[in-house]
Amino acid sequence: MAKFILKRLAMLPLVLFGVTVLLFGLFNTLSPEMRASIYVKDPRQLAALDEVIRKYGLKDPFHKQYVRWIARVAKGDLGYSETAKMPVTEAIRSFFPATIELSVLAFIPIMVIGVWLGTLSAVYRDKWIDHFSRFVAITGYSLPSFVLGLLLLMVFYGMLKLFPPGRYSLASDLIINGGNYAAYTGMVTVDSLLNGRIGVFFDALKHLILPASSLTYITMALLVRITRSSMLEELGKDYVRTARAKGLPESVVINKHARRNAWIPVITIASILFVQLLGGVLITETVFAYPGIGRWVAQAAVQLDIPGVMGVALLTSTLFVLGNLVADILYAVVDPRIRFQ
Repeated sequence: MAKFILKRLAMLPLVLFGVTVLLFGLFNTLSPEMRASIYVKDPRQLAALDEVIRKYGLKDPFHKQYVRWIARVAKGDLGYSETAKMPVTEAIRSFFPATIELSVLAFIPIMVIGVWLGTLSAVYRDKWIDHFSRFVAITGYSLPSFVLGLLLLMVFYGMLKLFPPGRYSLASDLIINGGNYAAYTGMVTVDSLLNGRIGVFFDALKHLILPASSLTYITMALLVRITRSSMLEELGKDYVRTARAKGLPESVVINKHARRNAWIPVITIASILFVQLLGGVLITETVFAYPGIGRWVAQAAVQLDIPGVMGVALLTSTLFVLGNLVADILYAVVDPRIRFQ
């Protein structure tokens, strides 16, 4: 197992190199004047773009520009975001914890309910639970996320006044920015508990419920379909019929044998879904006025904030590479045969 993980880790730098070359190649298709904006921190510098281009060698050969850029990235210098009014690295550090918080809260029920419903749907094929799970999957897969978000806001905030948009209330904001509150992680639900502020914790949780519910319903649909399809394939194989013929309890056949072998495609989809959530759920964060990285990058794109867009693209690409690495390791845990291939 250790050898398998080391082999995957050894490939990681090569994959990251390829990703950065591709990203920088796309970035390099822009004109030198547009690329110069990544180095501009003061609007007054826009009057001297030729000097900025010459200073940073934006007309040099591709490989020289790439080496300089990757050296800056390695130091944490991703440029200045005019949208966030701060360096891109600080903006990511500011907005990303909110997205992590939302993603984790949504991903737990996505996995638990998605795998559970998909398994039941396959085991009780063509029964009422199968029809129900397929209805959930089809509606979740086809329903636009902004429509569901607006419906949830209309019912639970507009009519029932239960779950407001945003990240926390004004009362919590006064506590968080009052001077006696330490931001250890940037995630309000975690930091509030570490600071002993239970009221802030429940307030932040109340604001998370609607966007997390919206993400769960929309995203879970694909996982239900994949789990159902994979389980149906496994339940039709000879080893399942043999296990049943031996008199093994149905729960053992389903949970220990069939579902374990059905995990490979589920892990693949789950890793992709989680990274997509971490990369910023643009529409959901916008609808619920949630200050995450997706909402920020949407504003950056509208305002042609190239450093901001480039920084988030680099972050998302890195997350996908790491997500694939974790998925490969989980494959080996679930199916020992993969370790010896």
